[in-house]
Amino acid sequence: MQGARRTSGRVVTRITAAVTIVLTVALLSSSAPAGAVPHTTAVATPSSYVALGDSYTAAPLVLPPAPGAPLDCFQSSVNYPHLTAAALGLALTDRSCSSATTADMTTAQYPDQPPQFDALKPTTSVVTVGIGGNDNQLFISALLACTATDALDVLNLGTPCRNLFGNYFVNQVNTDAPVVGQAIATIHARSPVAKVFVIGYPDILPQRGNCYPQLTLTTGDVAYLNALELSLNAMLKREAAAHGAMFVDTFAASVGHDACQAVGTRWIEPIVPGTDAFPVHPNAKGEAADARAVQAAMHAAGL
Repeated sequence: MQGARRTSGRVVTRITAAVTIVLTVALLSSSAPAGAVPHTTAVATPSSYVALGDSYTAAPLVLPPAPGAPLDCFQSSVNYPHLTAAALGLALTDRSCSSATTADMTTAQYPDQPPQFDALKPTTSVVTVGIGGNDNQLFISALLACTATDALDVLNLGTPCRNLFGNYFVNQVNTDAPVVGQAIATIHARSPVAKVFVIGYPDILPQRGNCYPQLTLTTGDVAYLNALELSLNAMLKREAAAHGAMFVDTFAASVGHDACQAVGTRWIEPIVPGTDAFPVHPNAKGEAADARAVQAAMHAAGL
């Protein structure tokens, strides 16, 4: 009897196992088509985005500061590269740094800020570069020279700065053109698959009149400096086109939001800022506006 029970137990066990196998196969067959291979959902790797540039990219004193960025670069966490990366889901490496020139793309600007081009990799997908305004101290020299020259001209007469400097600053723009072009070419060489965007400068001064004493410039010299900025943007656009990059115009949308406008309207701060920003630089609204222009250009390029 004990042997019969053991034999009977083994038979029941085998039948139970067989039924389990049959049911399992039936369930699998009903839940997946024949030949289907189980798969896992792939997580897309964000496209790599490298931001290069000077203070108009870095956004000094626009709070909060970017964590991990060199302190002497005064980089903001709400500058247009950070806003663009967040909006488009890009993996950002922001190497922008205040006071940077084209030379700082290939040489270290500070001990803790290596050459900006070091961030470029063969696999980099997107690059923005905003340079040229500091080359030969162009903006700094022109603005400081003109505000100093015009400071005592409370009667708003003539063009003291233009009379003194003439075509000097525009000639500097033309001198810088090949340097900017070579920088764009080097970006392509280091990151051959990247889409490259050259970012222009926004409108700094009113298109007519002046705003003495917020900016100590005569009406004539406001026009003189406006023409200088337009020359700079035109040069950047030409060099971008000549070297296979896309130019992003931030000037047109910023007209009417210059440093002479009221707080809340202006995107550029005057000599004495009324909000978190460096003098004569974009505030948070200005960086957000630049980000919209950059994102639109990237969308048009298929990103």
